[in-house]
Amino acid sequence: MTAVLAKAPPRQSYDGNSISTTTTTTTTTSTRFHGLPLSRFRARRGHPSTSSSASGSEPSSPPSEAGVAVGGPQSSAADSPSRKKTQKMPFRQRMARHFGDSLTPEKAHLSYYDVLLTVEDIKSLKNDWLTDNNIAFWEEYLERETLPRYPQARIVLLRPSMTFLLMKEPDIRHVRSALPNFSKATHVFLPINDNRNVGVAEGGSHWSLLLVSILDGSAFHYDSLGGSNYAEANHATRKLAEVVGRPLRFINLDDSPQQENGSDCGVFVCLLMRHLLVKRLLSASAREKVSMSMAGKMVDSNGGRKEMLRIIENLRKEGERRRS
Repeated sequence: MTAVLAKAPPRQSYDGNSISTTTTTTTTTSTRFHGLPLSRFRARRGHPSTSSSASGSEPSSPPSEAGVAVGGPQSSAADSPSRKKTQKMPFRQRMARHFGDSLTPEKAHLSYYDVLLTVEDIKSLKNDWLTDNNIAFWEEYLERETLPRYPQARIVLLRPSMTFLLMKEPDIRHVRSALPNFSKATHVFLPINDNRNVGVAEGGSHWSLLLVSILDGSAFHYDSLGGSNYAEANHATRKLAEVVGRPLRFINLDDSPQQENGSDCGVFVCLLMRHLLVKRLLSASAREKVSMSMAGKMVDSNGGRKEMLRIIENLRKEGERRRS
């Protein structure tokens, strides 16, 4: 199995990185442990090939022979918006229309529960910018394969499209109606993209990761390109605070692992998400202090890409066996 996270040479780390898992008091960069599955849309795309460091809604028709279905039923036809322009389209339909109308069945590669990966998504995963579909698939996979082993966990893996909605929709009532119920959630993972133009579905140039501890009122930001997404992550924190009805303290972690090229930010988001979920939150005992710092960790982005591709191809083969 590919080792995608490893220890880096020793470096100075922060003081006060931990909190008790039995209280709500926090001191800088840590949280308490404990997923509510979620839904999807589609944005695009990763980021440019400069030194700068979006989940797919299902088509109303089934995938063609090029796509392999794995998992539960696809979303209902009610989720697919009309292509006709109307004066007052319902909010969910407007968002779905913005994120997903261009997806065509003949481009399908793998249908996995609420995510449809296309041939273009697979090409991106091999050596290019990660798409929102790539990240949405990874979250879906963690929800289906990892979180069920921890039935007491109350961790939300918010899809890129839902994070986009949270950040861009001005009416908080519409946001609350579209997002999951956070009343029992302890932590929320949010993929952050710097797309600032609601009218551009394929906008954005950088991915980063925001991990919010609702229990402790803290939001930890992991950015593989310094503070490139600082403003976006801070904004998402403020918007989520409105939704959950409590203040959240934004903490930008300067010791986050850094990418060495212009195309790995999405891979960093996926690998850091799994590490923080499995190795930190889900592995902590009830009274253990959990550090949220990633100081001293290195990310093998190439190995991560290969592992994700291997998982996808294994699921595709499994789907083919079921159909035969």
